[in-house]
Parts: sequence; structure tokens; C-alpha cells
Amino acid sequence: MSAAPERTKLYGPEFARDPGAVYDRLRREHGELAPVELAPGAEATLVIGYDAALEVMRDPGTFPRGGLEWQSSLPPDCPVLPIFLDRPNTLSANGPVHARLRTVITDSLARVDTFALRGYVETSADRLIDAFAGKGEADLVADYARTLPLLVFNELFGCPADIGERLLLGISGIFDGAYGGLTAEEANVLLGKAARDLVALKRERPGADVASWMMSHPAGLDDDEMAEQLTLLLGAGTEPEQNLVANGLRLLLSDDRFGGDLAGGSLPVEDALDEVLWTDPPMANFGATYPRRDLNFRGHWLPAHLPVVISYAAATTDPSRASARQAGNRAHLAFAAGPHGCPAKGQARLIASLAIERLLDRLPDLELAVPADELRWRPGPIHRALVELPVTFPAEEAR
Repeated sequence: MSAAPERTKLYGPEFARDPGAVYDRLRREHGELAPVELAPGAEATLVIGYDAALEVMRDPGTFPRGGLEWQSSLPPDCPVLPIFLDRPNTLSANGPVHARLRTVITDSLARVDTFALRGYVETSADRLIDAFAGKGEADLVADYARTLPLLVFNELFGCPADIGERLLLGISGIFDGAYGGLTAEEANVLLGKAARDLVALKRERPGADVASWMMSHPAGLDDDEMAEQLTLLLGAGTEPEQNLVANGLRLLLSDDRFGGDLAGGSLPVEDALDEVLWTDPPMANFGATYPRRDLNFRGHWLPAHLPVVISYAAATTDPSRASARQAGNRAHLAFAAGPHGCPAKGQARLIASLAIERLLDRLPDLELAVPADELRWRPGPIHRALVELPVTFPAEEAR
């Protein structure tokens, strides 16, 4: 009987300090797939090769969603459990169930008017910028990137601010553990309650918004199904979006290739977003699948029910794709692929692009307040997210 493989920890100071170095070492030692630990006792296989990741995502028959066997083996306070927990939503579902739930989401999102969305982003951006423009300094994570996606979500889904704030607190607690004084378990409970409050409100007072369109869809989602889909959409629309905005701003403000007049047009912003999605995707390791039987996949032994997690960060920086990482090439995997690919990637990119452009239009002389190599990244295996992004700029006169 072979010895259990030594697993690399995707948590702790070493990984947070330089995840790229960890991925490089895993490639040298293991090739396309590597044994890892997502949290103490939470073992998984990480897919770090581009071609292997694409194959896994495009083959839900061999690599289905749903991992109750693995999840039930973890302690209730495992920090990654709320993130990977099976829920009755399109992310965890397979086959016809997945198709039914996803259709509700895609059909409803397709009804969003692009011009209205642009207005939501620009209005929300101005509201946030107004709050710090006169100070001459800001933390673009706390003061801008973290809140802006929630404001846009509230508009798109007809969500009152008080429910939206509870939803964001719950999502943040799930991704960051003790965020806001909540454990991951407590954040999960708060999130579920807030989502059900939004469902109850929209049942009583439907409007011209995504939540109401989902409720009126012919698929006929019940209240529990609605709450779960809304939770998923909020998580997908806030945490990754804030990271994309912040990471894009970091690149624009720290890389000489984007120097000069950043407010001079959209090209530098689009180029920066392309690069971030290749090199620093906002969700680093996610998209867990669970083989139902032992597999030999591309020369790697995969035990049944042990999660096979896609490393979007490692796959998109696979040396075999180095020549592809250039402006305008969007063959990265940051939005996943296959049947579980992001259904709103165009809208997500538009929101990030507009958010960055609006900020640079208003405050064209932004500068980092600390050297780029002193910026801190939030620990954890799931996201690629800054702790803060401090900047200075000439204070704007009161409008």
C-alpha cells in the first residue's frame, strides 16, 4: 500500500505571501495535478495545468458537482466548509437540475438593460468617490471596491440597503472567517436569513428587477430555491468583483507599462483587466468537483469523493500558455468554463471596467501610498484579494 502523499497547505503565511511560488513548486514536483490541503484536514487535489483544468470543467460526467461524502467528514467549524458546502443551487447541481436552475439565471440576467447597468455603476461609483474625494487619501478596497458591487447588486435585484448589508456581511464572513466579528458558521446563518428576507419581500412586492424576473420564470422556483440562487449570485457578484476591481487598480497604479495619463481612455483599463484575469484572477482556487469512483486521470490517481479543485490562478499562469497572456486574449479560465462557467462574465467585466474608469476620470492623479511590494494579500486558498489598497491624490473640491 502506497504512503499517503505529502500535501501542500494552501493557507498560512507562506501561501499568502507568494502563491505563485507555491504553484511553481507544485508544477515541478507533481505536474498538472497536485495533492493539497485547503484547511486543516480538508484534503483535495488541485488542478494546476491549463489543459487539465479545461478537461475537468468540460466533463461533468466524470467530474460532477456534489461532495456530501467529503463535506460530512469535515468538522462543522472548518473554515472552508461554508464555501464548498453543497447547496441546492446551480453551482452544486448536475444534469437536468443544473440546467433548470441555470436557465432561470441566464434568462433573467439577459433582461438586464446594459445602459441601465452602466448607470447603476456610474451612480454608485460617484456616491462612493464623493465620500473620500475631498480627503486626499483613501483605501480603495474598504472605501470603494468592497462596497461598489453590493450597491450595483442592490439596484439590479431590487434589494433594500439593510438586507444588502446583511447579505454582504454574510458573504464576507464566509470568505474571510471572522470578518465583522462573525465566525464562518455564523456568517452562513446570517446570509441564509437575509436571502430569505429578500425572497419574502420580492414575493410581496415584485418589481422590474432580476430577483422578480427569476421568481416569475416558467421554471417556477420555490422560496428555498430562490434564496439559494440569490445567495450564489450575490457571492459571485460581490467577492470576485471587488477583487477584480482592486487587482486591476493595483496593476494600473504600480506597473510602468500603464503609466502616463490613466484617464486618457479605456484601453489601459481593458489591458489591465485582461492581464489581471490571466495572472491574478480574483478567484484563485474554486470550482470543486467530486469523482464518484477512483480515477487515473492524465497519469494522476484521484480517490473517489475527494474534491478536485480548479486552480484558476495556476492554470492561467501555466508556462505552456505564456504566449497567450497578452492584451485582448480572453482565453483565460478566470470565469471558469464548461456547463458551470460564469453566466455573467460580460456584465462582470463591464462593471469592473466602468468602476475603474470612473475612479480614474474623477481622480486622475491617484498614486499608491505605499510601495507595491508592501501591499498585503488576504490569506486563504480561495481568493486573490488585497487587504487594502491605500492611495493618495490631490483632494477634490466639494462638488
